[in-house]
Order: sequence, then C-alpha cells, then structure tokens
Amino acid sequence: MPSCCDPNGLARVFDARRAARDARDYRRKGLDQDARRIVDFLKARGVAGGTVLEIGGGIGALEIELLRAGAARASNVEISDAYEPAARQLATDAGVVDRIDRRVVDFATDHADIGAADAVVLHRVVCCYPDMPALVRPAAERARRWLVLTFPAERWWVRAGVRLLNAGQVIFRSPFRVFYHEPSAILRIARDAGLRPLQTRQGLFWQLLALERP
Repeated sequence: MPSCCDPNGLARVFDARRAARDARDYRRKGLDQDARRIVDFLKARGVAGGTVLEIGGGIGALEIELLRAGAARASNVEISDAYEPAARQLATDAGVVDRIDRRVVDFATDHADIGAADAVVLHRVVCCYPDMPALVRPAAERARRWLVLTFPAERWWVRAGVRLLNAGQVIFRSPFRVFYHEPSAILRIARDAGLRPLQTRQGLFWQLLALERP
C-alpha cells in the first residue's frame, strides 16, 4: 500500500531496474523528444549561466543536457532512492557530477528548505502524483524565471488510456496509479504564482507547458 512517504507506490515502479533501463536508453539514444524540447526552450530563453531545479528527474539526463548547454548548476529532487547510483555514474561520466545536487525527498511535502532556481522542470511527473496542487504550487513559487512541465495531453484517448492503465494496476494489485490532472488547473496554479504562459504544445500523448515570470 502507498505510505505517507510514498503516496502512490512510486518506489515499486521507479526501482533500480527502471533506473538501469533509463540510463541505458539515455546512453544509446539521448533524451526523449519532449525532454529535448524542454532543453531547446530553455536554451533559447537564456538558461546559460543560470540554475535548474528538476523535480522527479530520475537519472538526471535532462539536467546533464542543460549543464552541457551552459547552465551553471542543477538540483534534482527525487522521491525514489533507486535512481541514485545510476544518476551519479551518468553525471560522473559527463563530467558534471560536482555541479548537480541530488536530494531524495517527497517534494510536495518536504520542500521548505529547497531553494529557488532560474528554471524549474517537471517532466512527466505531475501524472504520477495524486495531489497535483501540492506538487505544482511550490514548484511554481520556486521558478525565478521559467517553469516547464510535461503531462498527459487534453485528448479523449489519453483520458481513456489512463482509465485503462489504472484498471490494469488494480488487476495486478499494484498501488501505483496514473493521474489525469486538468491542464487548465495546472495553468491556473502557475498563473497564481505570477507566471505567464509562453508556449504550449499538445502531442499525441503528452502536453508541454512553458511559463515565464515577467
């Protein structure tokens, strides 16, 4: 069952096997398409010399690419400790291990001492957390310049797919669920934190939302 420290059975899904597979895929193929769009957006807006905070960054591939693009430092807040060995090895191999700070906590409930950053990123993370406002609001508040998120797109087949996937989780008695949070609600929270939308893109399954602080 999910616990207070892992409210959605995340450690069971995002385990050492998943970390090893993600690291192997990144070494072979680089970033996925949506992550590459995040990097391209932040490069174009001027992330060079700035700081990055990624929430739920897994193996840290996106942070590595942003550091290669000129960012000064990066921080990763991850709820599963299974990613740590693979993430450290990737950062070491890339020569950026001393420029990444990693913490294993539930950001939604334990963010008081996590500082702001020029760019805050949540890539395919919002759909894994039951309490969307508790995750997105403090992330938006910590974005000095940009907040970039990817989450399930506002399409009927995405909603249907989420329901089907969760039905399978029930059958296999997994505590993990995928959550479809309304994009308009995510945008409203970011706006309330003083951010304005700059770019939105709907793919077949994922939607990218990029915002900036005026």
